[in-house]
Amino acid sequence: MSVHELGRWVPARPEDLAAMFAEADFPWWIAGGYAIELAVGRELRPHGDLDVLVLRRDQALVRDLLNDWDMHVADPPGAGHLRPWRPGETLEAPLHDIWCRRTREAPWSVQLMLDEAEGAQWVSRRNPAVRLPLGRVGRRSPTGIPYLAPEVQLFYKTKATRAKDETDFEAVLPLLDESQRVWLADSIAATAPDHPWRKRLLSAART
Repeated sequence: MSVHELGRWVPARPEDLAAMFAEADFPWWIAGGYAIELAVGRELRPHGDLDVLVLRRDQALVRDLLNDWDMHVADPPGAGHLRPWRPGETLEAPLHDIWCRRTREAPWSVQLMLDEAEGAQWVSRRNPAVRLPLGRVGRRSPTGIPYLAPEVQLFYKTKATRAKDETDFEAVLPLLDESQRVWLADSIAATAPDHPWRKRLLSAART
């Protein structure tokens, strides 16, 4: 459980979210620290929330799936302010951060993140030059839970890297193959060229 100035969090577990999204007819992926844990196959640290990535173009389907939930969007992003996501409302960029709870009295349990796509490609909202085929964006756990590929999740963590992100990086770096390391290093070069992970990735790719 975590306490936040915008309300208390009791994050859902990935397996609970997977059960809720079992009938979803759109792609979705567990994101954040849980995605790293699903990649490495073990728990690494406590979690204050549960992040789920969906494509912006699928937001109406997500809203319908969770139509009885209380859902709020960070508007503007990063300003510490939430407002209700109204039924039927289309969220345009830069809005992308949605907090979800079962009722107004319940704690927050899921944080939805909207990202962009063009055709069959995922496109980073941070820099449209950073992209991947949708088929490479995610993986599935042994129990069938979709989660972001570790190189994609690490890319998200380069914007404002914290100590817990360093923990995630150290845990998953040995599992990245050369193509994953090169893609991540190139993506970091396009968005945060001085980030220290880039040098680590390039060194690992050469060994």
